[in-house]
Amino acid sequence: MEIKAIAKRWGSSIGVIIPKDVVEAKRIKENDEIIIEIVKKADISDIFGLVKKRKMSGQNFKDMVRKGWESESDRKKWKN
Repeated sequence: MEIKAIAKRWGSSIGVIIPKDVVEAKRIKENDEIIIEIVKKADISDIFGLVKKRKMSGQNFKDMVRKGWESESDRKKWKN
């Protein structure tokens, strides 16, 4: 189950609130040990800054990012 939550300051820590419907669905009670996977929302604004600084086209940027991910047939295609 995946939920979206906003981290809030709680004393010197950061906490999240688990919505009531999730608590009920998972039968979570006080002092239950739970596992939470944390994935921070990506901020890609710095990537777009690279494109402006280098004054490269969108296609050139995509090619740069994909470098090393190509299959053998892609590598042969790009050499021609």
